[in-house]
Amino acid sequence: MVDENQTKTDVWPAARLSVAPMMDWTTRECRVLHRMLSREVLLYTEMVTAPALVRGGALHLLDHDPSEHPVALQLGGSDPVELAEAARLGAAAGYDEINLNCGCPSDRVQSGAFGAVLMQSPDLVADCVAAMAAKVGVEVTVKCRIGVDDQDPRAVLPDFLAKIRAAGVRRVTVHARKAWLQGLSPKENRDIPPLDYDLVHQMKAEFPDLHLSINGGIATLEAAEAHLARGLDGVMIGRAAYHQPADVLCAADTRIYGTGTRSDPVAVVRQMLPFIEAEMQKGARLHSTTRHMLGLFAGRPGARQWRRHLSEGASRKGAGPELVEEALELVLAQAA
Repeated sequence: MVDENQTKTDVWPAARLSVAPMMDWTTRECRVLHRMLSREVLLYTEMVTAPALVRGGALHLLDHDPSEHPVALQLGGSDPVELAEAARLGAAAGYDEINLNCGCPSDRVQSGAFGAVLMQSPDLVADCVAAMAAKVGVEVTVKCRIGVDDQDPRAVLPDFLAKIRAAGVRRVTVHARKAWLQGLSPKENRDIPPLDYDLVHQMKAEFPDLHLSINGGIATLEAAEAHLARGLDGVMIGRAAYHQPADVLCAADTRIYGTGTRSDPVAVVRQMLPFIEAEMQKGARLHSTTRHMLGLFAGRPGARQWRRHLSEGASRKGAGPELVEEALELVLAQAA
């Protein structure tokens, strides 16, 4: 069980706003960009499976840049022993938090009996998080759905939260939708099941000692502020933070945390250039980083030219940081 004296770590203030773990999107390169946009927001890795780390030895999946902190590692798995070892590896790699995925509905995680499937096995989840917490000194958290398939969320979610709380979990992010494991694709599961924000707020009233964050369909800082004003401890934003990162993250520090100043996407592009140069010197392709930057000027003059120049040029042989500078000049010319 988690030591009560260690549950409220430095990550708690950061968890007031977080960027959701998203497969193939919240890579190391993406997280570096997001950290330049916001100094305060809590960042999450893509889901990394415990078998890949423990059985496959894929420790490169734990690579992250020192600038990313505070940053959390999300793990997928359902074997307490294996998850405990994966958590140990993650903590040793320097992550500030280890999060267990109990919400992903993809076929891949269903076949591995983890992700959203775990909503059907709260006792197993409790065993998993207890085993993980026993191996690490950083906080172990959970991201879940409100239920799956024909479950009644108003019965299932309180039971789930009570059991993982008894196992020592003190911070949970709830995606306020059911997951349908049969009949809906992962993409459809992000949109079709109706949102039940009120249920998540009700859980905060029933579990006041838990730090509860809400996730699902939240696309603006205004919406995040509304949930915080109603009493939730945190808000997690997913696709909007990826596709319109400046809209969500540039003002996050001042509006959500009351610190710092609003960041400037033009300045952030320039700050990214040394990182891009260093990555390319290690053999990375320009596209590995710039694909995460395409939405940086979404809704602003020059956004189309920015996207087109990067999309068409970043995969070409020999493309380097100068292509990004060219794309930025197109944005500045439109804004002039």
